[in-house]
Amino acid sequence: MTSRKLNVLVYAGTGSTVESVKHTIYSLHRLLSPNYAVIPITEAVLLKEPWAPSCALLVFPGGADLGYCRVLNGEGNSIISQYVRRGGSYLGFCAGGYYGSKRCEFEVGNKAMEVIGSRELAFFPGTCRGGAFEGFQYHSENGARAVRLNVVKDAFRGAGVIPEVFSSYYNGGGVFVGSAIGTSDVEVLASYASDLNVDGGHEKAALVYCKVGQGAAILTGPHPEFAAVNLSPHHDVAGYDELIATLRANDDARTSFLKACLTKLGLEVNQETSGVPSLSRLHLSSISSSDVDELLHSWGEIISKQDGEEYIRAENDTFHLQKPESMWSVAGLKDALTSDDSPDQKSPDVSNGAMVDYSTITKHLVTHGEAWPEAKVTPYFNHNAFYSSLRDYRQTVPEAEEWGDFLMYGEVVTSTNTLLEKNFNLLSKLPSGFTLTATTQVAGRGRGSNVWVSPAGCLIMSTVINHPAHLVPSRPIVFIQYLAAIAVVEAVKSYDRGYDQVPVKLKWPNDIYARDPRQPSSSPPSYVKIGGILSNCSYSSGSYQVVLGIGVNTTNGRPTTSLDALLPPHLAPFRIEKLTAGIVARLEALYKVFARRGFTRDMESAYYAHWLHGRQVVSLEAEGGVRARILGITSDWGMLRAEELGTDDKPTGKMWALQSDENSFDFFRGLVRRRV
Repeated sequence: MTSRKLNVLVYAGTGSTVESVKHTIYSLHRLLSPNYAVIPITEAVLLKEPWAPSCALLVFPGGADLGYCRVLNGEGNSIISQYVRRGGSYLGFCAGGYYGSKRCEFEVGNKAMEVIGSRELAFFPGTCRGGAFEGFQYHSENGARAVRLNVVKDAFRGAGVIPEVFSSYYNGGGVFVGSAIGTSDVEVLASYASDLNVDGGHEKAALVYCKVGQGAAILTGPHPEFAAVNLSPHHDVAGYDELIATLRANDDARTSFLKACLTKLGLEVNQETSGVPSLSRLHLSSISSSDVDELLHSWGEIISKQDGEEYIRAENDTFHLQKPESMWSVAGLKDALTSDDSPDQKSPDVSNGAMVDYSTITKHLVTHGEAWPEAKVTPYFNHNAFYSSLRDYRQTVPEAEEWGDFLMYGEVVTSTNTLLEKNFNLLSKLPSGFTLTATTQVAGRGRGSNVWVSPAGCLIMSTVINHPAHLVPSRPIVFIQYLAAIAVVEAVKSYDRGYDQVPVKLKWPNDIYARDPRQPSSSPPSYVKIGGILSNCSYSSGSYQVVLGIGVNTTNGRPTTSLDALLPPHLAPFRIEKLTAGIVARLEALYKVFARRGFTRDMESAYYAHWLHGRQVVSLEAEGGVRARILGITSDWGMLRAEELGTDDKPTGKMWALQSDENSFDFFRGLVRRRV
């Protein structure tokens, strides 16, 4: 069983700078979404997690390469080198370019800044020498400039339209020199057009492509990933306004060149550059519309008034409450364009594609107390279809009675989990079953620090569960993610007649997988991830408030596959509204039984009926590579249960229990690895 390489991993650990990481993630996401997930990682992941099999590209951004060396020399660099030599791809911007060369020479003769030494990766078998231009200062824009680059177009045959020359942001990068340049293993992709501050050889190589075993690396001196739209004015730096203007004028050329570089590394580039969509209004409704006013009344102590308007100023976000009739009024339109903090201050402009702090943008919440939102108001989510489906499921699913009664929907939101979990004042007022759903997320959250854009076609929802504190000892919260996993699979398989054969599975502890429809039926099963579950928890007034986030690729085929792609031709496509209602109904029924009786044998059987790991033999890396057979999950705290194997894979009698929040289970390689 193999995994597809869908992850673009951006190093954000020791040695990197926040700004370089942000610019890198911004540009790569715009060019590679939705084909890949762009994910920041630390040195701990590189050293201790099985990242290589699913990694399409490893990126080292700007920073200070001595920091990279300090934490990755030895074992880390060996892992990276092995990944590339076995067919992987490496992209090093600036400091990442120094780091990927055989030798680094930086500011030679400047005792305060001089760095000279060999480097272990040695993808470029020569020297990266810098700074190519004078004036560099750490943590400063004083040495920044727009440098002209001459593109070697012969290095990009078949890559489409690329510029012959363009300007790129530069701040401290090097030039690549050595006898390997011009050989079959090293190509110059672009050269500096200006005279340099160091000996750059005849080529003045600014970017190089290096064949490394079965893989490849591109190393850069300048920063082609820096977009002008994300650079802030520095009035204390002479010429900085001109620098930004120059880069803005060259942005199309820069983007085309960066696309060509990614294509050369074997990645599938999005030719229609993805922009980040603007946030939309949120719409609050209820299965019984009059109940919306009752819910708002219960929020009374967290609602404040200003100039006749109502606001909820929560910990992370501010919500402006509006009525449907005020949405299209002159005042409403003016308010939608203007920040509440200052009548003259515009809200951050996301239409120009720049990086945005979404917590600074007021969220406009329309409360529908008389009727459900009309289709023209929410064209990508039909509230009538959702509530009608919910009523239908309540006729067939025992104990599905209340959850989903209140629904908040947004066409474009930051993150359904963040909007609830990070705004504790609001969360503390929400009943169990309150559900927030969206068509697109611009800052979707996964386990750890993973953040990404969730594209349209993905079922995105977060449901609130108020779990009484006195139940926790006998009904541990960890089981709720298992209930959610069962609810998702059962909602898919019972969607309608004939859907019971849809090949969806569970991967411990909280992922949804499906058989890859692109694999021939005669081949061994190959599974790809199509969904995940994220559970966040806080405490208030005698209850643990669980925000249970669920995301499932439903109609969107990228980056892996979708539920629709699994259907035979005679079955109708999934409708997100109906599937959402089915998940909510089954989750309510499962939770109510769980609250009364705990994680029952029937629940355990349902979980095992759908999971991928039955009696799988794995290695317990944290225990010295001991082999063990997966038996299931423990009935007390929901940990992974495994029996140790001895010679000839016979049980030794020793059992292991592995916590889901401290271990990562790599199904495709048969390893259980300790999380850090």
